[in-house]
Amino acid sequence: MSARSTRDEPPARPGSAVPADSVDSAGSAEPARRRLLEEEALRFTRELIRIDSVNTGDPSTIGDGETRAARLVQAALAEVGIVGELVESRPGRGSFVARLGGADPARGALVVHAHLDVVPVAGQEWTHPPFGAEIHDGLLYGRGAVDMKNFAGVLLAVARAFARDGVVPGRDLVFAFFADEEAGGTWGAKWLVEHRPDLFAGATEALSEVGGFSVPLGDGRRAYLAATAEKGVSWARLTARGRPGHGSRPTDDNAVVRLARAVAAIGEHRFPVEATPALEGFLRRFGEASGRAFPDASDPAELERALADLGFTGSIIGAGLRDTASPTVLTAGSKTNVIPGVATADVDLRVLPGHESSVVAELERLAGEGVDVEIVRSIAPIAAPVDAPILGGMQRAVEADDPGGVVVPYLLPASTDNKHLAALGIAGYGFVPLRVPDGFDVFGQFHTADEHVPVDALHFSARVTERLLRSL
Repeated sequence: MSARSTRDEPPARPGSAVPADSVDSAGSAEPARRRLLEEEALRFTRELIRIDSVNTGDPSTIGDGETRAARLVQAALAEVGIVGELVESRPGRGSFVARLGGADPARGALVVHAHLDVVPVAGQEWTHPPFGAEIHDGLLYGRGAVDMKNFAGVLLAVARAFARDGVVPGRDLVFAFFADEEAGGTWGAKWLVEHRPDLFAGATEALSEVGGFSVPLGDGRRAYLAATAEKGVSWARLTARGRPGHGSRPTDDNAVVRLARAVAAIGEHRFPVEATPALEGFLRRFGEASGRAFPDASDPAELERALADLGFTGSIIGAGLRDTASPTVLTAGSKTNVIPGVATADVDLRVLPGHESSVVAELERLAGEGVDVEIVRSIAPIAAPVDAPILGGMQRAVEADDPGGVVVPYLLPASTDNKHLAALGIAGYGFVPLRVPDGFDVFGQFHTADEHVPVDALHFSARVTERLLRSL
């Protein structure tokens, strides 16, 4: 059976209000407003996917895709009277920020943000064009369908709906669309925080990736993960030195051997499970909702077994249980018959909040004598309150559309632009709502070939996000 394909069906006219003849028999325009919100979320997501804004991390190979995407955002918001600022940190590296005034400007503003860049597709085998934004059997395919032009499209649709309907949120909403997240945010969120902090004046909280997607609770019910913390990212370089010489005369002072022992020790080491507030919140909330009693973190073996029974050990949840150290790059020697005097290894560290010093100390212990440890790059972990009112807002917004849904905090083992906003004292949360079928691995779609999202999950995202931002 051939796959059903939709490529260019006509969307609703940009900026159009709800037509009078769409009002239902009860005199309510709500169904038509909802349809327009959903249609625009899908349309803008597709338009953004069609813009090749690949971020290779190498400035010499990056074009102007981010600025072109930012201009699309700017034009879509200008159509409904929302004026913001397009800022290029360097040519082609455009971000766009707009503020929608709230009823109480004295309340802390909420930054809702998405990034406009995507990771490369080279070397991957796609069965659908990565920048085609094609729909097949109810699935939208394309780079950025989940990471994260989907949320950019949703935010555009929500902001336009608020402008059309004259919605005044309870607090200022700062809609931000960033460049360069996929390469660390240097020319996007980080640059704006350092050079244009005025754009985020008065903001106290932020909302973005990675979270909000559903995981099965059992009995047909779903949990929706909300990231309340993120691991820090550090890159460590190990350097071993020894006596160089001819390969025919082995030495006990061989830098390669010394480094190999250090790398093996680090690679085999498992850091202990840590009872972070995010993990405790996950165990409590998920346990209550699912009727399971989890062991606490004082018994890590039992806890990991319990999580394994739910399929969480190798998942995004399991990755947030402990600090991790992964050797990734080895460099030594230039000729087979020459014993080098120096050997190096790079190690990727993912660090729990509060563990920045202890992880480095443990790495030095594992590396042993004669191996120097240097941190060459570091982004600190972040943590936000797990009991903040915004979590209650997420819960109400979800259950209005999914009555059995439960919002559950967790710790994200990766990084988002929330880390850069944290430098301004802004507490970051990851919550992009997506109701997906059981077994659909949302996080597994990140950076993969044939990245895709169910269209009805995108519609759900628009409805829940609109409800959440209207209520906060």
